[in-house]
Amino acid sequence: MRSTAPSGSMRPPPRLHHRTVALLSVLVLALTGLLGLSRLTGPASAAAADYTQSVTQLSATQAQISFTPTTSALYVDVHYTVGGAGQQNFRIANNAGTWTKTVDSLSNGSLLDYWFTYEKSGPQYDTPHFTYTQGGGGTGTVATPTFNPAGGNYTSAQSVTIADATAGASIHYTRDGSTPTASSPLYSAPISVTATTTVKAVAVKSGLGDSAVASATYTIGASAGCPTQSDTPNFGPNVHIYDPSMSSATIQAQLDAQFEQMKDTNTAQFSSNRVAQLFKPGTYNVNDNVGFYTSVAGLGQNPGDVTINGHVTVDAFNASDAGNATQNFWRSAENLAINPVGGNRWAVAQAAPFRRIDVRGDLQLYPASYGWASGGYIADTKVSGQTASISQQQWYTRDSNLGSWSGGVWNMVFSGTTGAPANTFPNPPETTLATTPVSRDVPYLYVDGAGKYRVFLPSLRTNASGASWANGSTPGTSQPMSQFYVVKAGDTAATINNALAQGCNLFVTPGVYHLNQTLNINRANTVVLGIGYPTFVPDNGVNAIQVADVDGVRLKGLLIDAGTTNSAALVTVGPAGSSAGHAGNPTTIQDVFFRIGGQIAGKATTSLIVNSNNTIIDHIWAWRADHGTAGTVGWTINTADTGVIVNGADVLATGLFVEHYQKHEVIWNGQNGKTIFFQNEMPYDVPNQAAWKSSASVNGYAAYKVGAGVTTHEAWGLGSYCYFNVNPAVNSYHAFEVPNTPGVRFHNILTVSLGGNGTITHVINDTGAVTPAGTAPSNVVSYP
Repeated sequence: MRSTAPSGSMRPPPRLHHRTVALLSVLVLALTGLLGLSRLTGPASAAAADYTQSVTQLSATQAQISFTPTTSALYVDVHYTVGGAGQQNFRIANNAGTWTKTVDSLSNGSLLDYWFTYEKSGPQYDTPHFTYTQGGGGTGTVATPTFNPAGGNYTSAQSVTIADATAGASIHYTRDGSTPTASSPLYSAPISVTATTTVKAVAVKSGLGDSAVASATYTIGASAGCPTQSDTPNFGPNVHIYDPSMSSATIQAQLDAQFEQMKDTNTAQFSSNRVAQLFKPGTYNVNDNVGFYTSVAGLGQNPGDVTINGHVTVDAFNASDAGNATQNFWRSAENLAINPVGGNRWAVAQAAPFRRIDVRGDLQLYPASYGWASGGYIADTKVSGQTASISQQQWYTRDSNLGSWSGGVWNMVFSGTTGAPANTFPNPPETTLATTPVSRDVPYLYVDGAGKYRVFLPSLRTNASGASWANGSTPGTSQPMSQFYVVKAGDTAATINNALAQGCNLFVTPGVYHLNQTLNINRANTVVLGIGYPTFVPDNGVNAIQVADVDGVRLKGLLIDAGTTNSAALVTVGPAGSSAGHAGNPTTIQDVFFRIGGQIAGKATTSLIVNSNNTIIDHIWAWRADHGTAGTVGWTINTADTGVIVNGADVLATGLFVEHYQKHEVIWNGQNGKTIFFQNEMPYDVPNQAAWKSSASVNGYAAYKVGAGVTTHEAWGLGSYCYFNVNPAVNSYHAFEVPNTPGVRFHNILTVSLGGNGTITHVINDTGAVTPAGTAPSNVVSYP
């Protein structure tokens, strides 16, 4: 049964924020992006020393144009004609520093005339024209070989495969660092690398020039170790550690002082303050009100090792909240037990995970005022009493144990949760899966019996149900802090990259860190663990984090805040074309949040790109800000195309929150993807319909688009809402766009027009009714 709230609370009105709005001609922007015209002045002439370029024949009908700048470029555009026909212009893809474009439909003797426009340290440049003849007589060369896995630091021997994109090419290699030639050993099977080795390879084919030499260095074993760090490190001034020997009054006074600094929605929401509150094993008689950018966590190995006799509370704390919890972002609780009197309240919106908590009583997910709340996430948690959503509009609960559940507005989703309600969507609107297909709980900090700090790494689970610690300790392994570099005030991208290159994991303490270079994670099983919402801001248009196509990387507890110069992507997992399988040890992205605007006038084309297979995206919020400090929000100010692009196969998303991007919010191109819970709001600030069309005949952009070539994809419990407050006449034709094939299946999906501001004509493709009046959902139970 659906619980009822006081009159007017059952179906809350939309989230309403203050917003700055500006107009944009998307046609101008699209042309600018296509041709690379990011400056008003014309591009300068290129210098030959700036780049190398080539064309590689891939097959009888295909050739690959390659461009490698000597200085890292933000973008490269290629322009070409085939046989003198109409000019083609493309912004091309970056693959580990070489930008490539495949030209199709060639025939023997086709003449390709091509040239490039590229960015270098701000200005852009044009190259001279080059020519290539398909089948010979041009500048064709064999494609450069690629290695899998990529070079890097590894704790054990690696089986290295070498591949080449040119059909029929043979690969020759060396293992002693010398330059390979056509006389070097012929590659025919994976190479076993058991000690530190540099492998180089060249590919050759009759009629084409030899490829460039590819090189990869593999550091194996002891030489890959992190220089020993302290097991009892100094975590810096923003980490507050409490011991049960401290008086309750002292601890309470400190918690209250931190909350006063972090509670106000008007002043703290976009501040630079960050804080972590860590409780050593023991019992505490305190009440902890949790403000912005605050992480509360126990330092036991299991939740019951730290007990709070009191509350860990989030509510609509401020008069300016008007009783609503819709802006209660960026705060977390983890790894402790709560004995609450009258229940524990956790009334939050996005980016506020509630993980590994033993609630010995009731859990209330709505504000005390019964006002609106909008979105949240529970995982690996036990609640002995009732969990009540009441005015929560959408919620996802994974791998947990509930005494019971009450309520639901639009989109309540459960997977692997005992005590969850039955699958009754849309009335009540609850979607329940008996298990979670694949999951791995988050890494977390704890103190061992000797008083030393360690990080526990939970094991991978398949078809999971219930909390990982429900029947004892969480299965897994742990690593000492001696293998973690502690990132704190004063660290730069250079010092962080140096630690990564030396084989260290990262423990990132609360703070704001500006990056003038990309953080490169190349070693398998690297852990990057943040507490207190540490924030990386990429400057000068760099990408914030690049993860290699390796096993077992774990990213947890980070906020990536786009810089004022556009980044092509904020986080990328695996280079383009990644092909290795990682089913036994996937990369996990957990409680990683992205922000475009709000704090600063940030810009990024895409927030998260996943190229590696088997990646698990477990609770992210990718947010193009709809409100913020003055001058940071507007259609032409905090620009961002897409929140998430998935190109890898067998990728799973559990808890996908993506909002307000200016084109498709999510684009899923990989095969056999799965999503459990998707929450979305389309961009509020669309100026007019002409500025927001995905094609000449289709209004708007589908929030969740599955690529046309995808044949297998499945998703459960997805909601997309429109609130076109700048121009309520704006329409989106549909919220979900998918190929019409039996292997692409959607379950329990809906659309809502918040307050009647705009419309969505269909839910998925041409199916589903137009959004009704009265902030009511349009539902589709199953598609196709």
